[in-house]
Amino acid sequence: MAFHQSPNFTISSSSLSAGAIDPRSKFVTEAKTTSLHLERTKERINKMFDKVDLSVSSYDTAWVAMVPSPDSPQAPCFPQCINWLLDNQLHDGSWGLPQRPSLLVKDALSCTLASVLALKRWGIGEEEMNKGIQFIESNFASINDEKQHTPVGFDIIFPGMIECAKDLNLNLPLRTTDIDSMLHRRQSELRRRNLEGRKEYLAYVSEGLWKLQDWEMVMKYQRKNGSLFNSPSATAAALSHIQNAGCLHYLCSVLDKFGDAVPTVCPFDLSARLFMVESLESLGIDRHFENEIRRVLDETYRCWLQEEEEILLDPATCAMAFRLLRVNGYDVSSDPLTKFAEEDQSFNSLGGYSKDTSAVLELYKASQITIDPDEFLLEKQNLWTRRFLEQELSSGSFYSDRHGKQVSKQVEYALKFPYHSQLERLAHRRNIEHYSVDDMRILKTSYRSLTIANEYFQHLAVDDFNICQSIYREELKQLERWVAENRLDRLKFARLTTVYAEFIGAATLLSPELSDARISWAKGIVLTTVIDDFFDVGGSLEELVNLVQLVEKWNVEEGINCCSEEVEIIFSAIHRSICDTGDKAFMSQGRDVTTHVAESWLNLLKSQLKEAEWLRNKSLPTVDEYIENACVTYALGPIVFPTMYLVGPKLPEELVTHPEFHKLYKLASICGRLLNDIQSLKRECKEETLNAVSLQTIHSKGVIAEEEAIENLRSVINSSRRELLRSVLQEKGSIIPRPIKDLFLKTSKSSHLFYMEDDGFTSDSMMNFVNDLIQEQLCVNKL
Repeated sequence: MAFHQSPNFTISSSSLSAGAIDPRSKFVTEAKTTSLHLERTKERINKMFDKVDLSVSSYDTAWVAMVPSPDSPQAPCFPQCINWLLDNQLHDGSWGLPQRPSLLVKDALSCTLASVLALKRWGIGEEEMNKGIQFIESNFASINDEKQHTPVGFDIIFPGMIECAKDLNLNLPLRTTDIDSMLHRRQSELRRRNLEGRKEYLAYVSEGLWKLQDWEMVMKYQRKNGSLFNSPSATAAALSHIQNAGCLHYLCSVLDKFGDAVPTVCPFDLSARLFMVESLESLGIDRHFENEIRRVLDETYRCWLQEEEEILLDPATCAMAFRLLRVNGYDVSSDPLTKFAEEDQSFNSLGGYSKDTSAVLELYKASQITIDPDEFLLEKQNLWTRRFLEQELSSGSFYSDRHGKQVSKQVEYALKFPYHSQLERLAHRRNIEHYSVDDMRILKTSYRSLTIANEYFQHLAVDDFNICQSIYREELKQLERWVAENRLDRLKFARLTTVYAEFIGAATLLSPELSDARISWAKGIVLTTVIDDFFDVGGSLEELVNLVQLVEKWNVEEGINCCSEEVEIIFSAIHRSICDTGDKAFMSQGRDVTTHVAESWLNLLKSQLKEAEWLRNKSLPTVDEYIENACVTYALGPIVFPTMYLVGPKLPEELVTHPEFHKLYKLASICGRLLNDIQSLKRECKEETLNAVSLQTIHSKGVIAEEEAIENLRSVINSSRRELLRSVLQEKGSIIPRPIKDLFLKTSKSSHLFYMEDDGFTSDSMMNFVNDLIQEQLCVNKL
């Protein structure tokens, strides 16, 4: 093979000693440096699985600091939090995240006022209080700035803290009109509909209601760990008003873990590790951490089965857990998502009441992993979440800072490319390009977590993508040489689809070590396209029959009994392809697979011949007859079957005759064929060739219109796609290894992408995809 590189991207000592590469060369030096850099980066990421990083919150710490001691109400229960506030005031007099973005002034005001209240509550830190009050006075105008990020519950909590300041005789130099305006907004918020979601929301922002709160109602939301919504600030507010051992135990346990301050959400470990897995998968570097990811998913699955609150009560975490578990082969029910199945139901909850776009996006992604016809609630969820996201996108309601733009692009991409048309490697590039190493998030206050986003993910993803891309480019050169060596470029009638073939191979089989499989896949696409053109326009009936007869006895000497040069060229290419696959597959499979590979070519040619005879005889097959034959002419057999012997798993001989294998092949073929027929309808009608749409209208004698026929086929595509996904994800009772099943799923995805707008070959966007994946290097300065 012309170019191959191991998954660890190292240069072997044997290749150096053989003299293939000069060990003093610049290439070797750079390769060693890159390899060392990658290994160090992977080690750093590995350590992140062991300990979740989460920033502490001055806002929540301030509320914990205000809790009085159960033994002496005139003393703080947690004096260490007071000391932390004194030690962690920022240089401008505020409290909050260091180096905060410019659009987080409201958050800083909230953190600062809470900290000042805590100091005032215990009569300590007069200098720090004065600096904090000056910051509030100088930046108070930002309260009415709609461009500023607004923390969850801000319009209730901040005015509540103003009232608390009055009770503590804390003089804030604010205009009465500004205070009255805030209180008016607060009253409007409190008068909103009395839904369960509103009650839950008001319990979550309890610290902002203070004397107005119904604490008996609030405690109905207490969780098993003693907290209110895993929120230290809400829990501290409750403990300040009622003696509750669960609340006290929760706050003590959080401080035991974090020291003298608390985060804005705890526990967070499970959610953070799920976000980490999602980040690694979305950036295309998850294969470097397979064992670590499996441990996270195993733990998540255990929590799912035990109905742990941390995973099921938060919409975003619940949706992400469901999606990651299901696509990774875990048997999970969609029942926990039923409470989000309809828009009214979802927004009648804490997460829905605050209309978190990121949570809705996660629900939308989860709703696409439908594998059972009875999961109609997921389909409802898909409808309303898509509608909501489209409205958010069209209204331009996203913040204009980097984080807002990032969420906007995530939504735009998810809507344009649903799961069934998303090729992983293209998604990886897009995710890398829009990746933020500072993925700041905001609840009642802002927080960061290196576990969710960091520069190490970014560096590894960029280097990994570019290394793989260099391999793809070398494979494309090898493919072009193969075309010339096999004289396929001498066939004037043929479309030579080398760049598209390598693109689909790379998008389907992205790992560097799968070079043989990618090249086999790409050769299959090129050769089947040539054969399709030969049967459509390039060959006479005599030549078509001759080619079929030659492949029937495929191991005859090349060039014997070929009736034309075109037949000889095509047959020779098929013959060499079968032999080449046989040689490579024998090394990995330990047996001869050429008979099965040859059969796949023969089945294709016979089906192509049958279609050619229908056209020449002006015969009209039934729709069922046409689809049965056309699924074979879609040509997945000669593409997928040889490749599957080269992707890794050792396959028993009986696998290819098993009903499960045939089902996967047929479902993927139906999706591809019908998508092709819908997009090529106008051209094929003009050329008077057979098409599933036109056959429906003809056989119905005008009863079925073209639009109805297309909708009928789309319904078949949708049901076949869902059944294919179910077959791929189902592990119980399956004899097909997951990497083989994934070939059929990814084939279906590439078909959906290829025929999204037209026939693929003439699409400008498809060529852009090709350039992104193979030609255009990914640069850090684009991030």
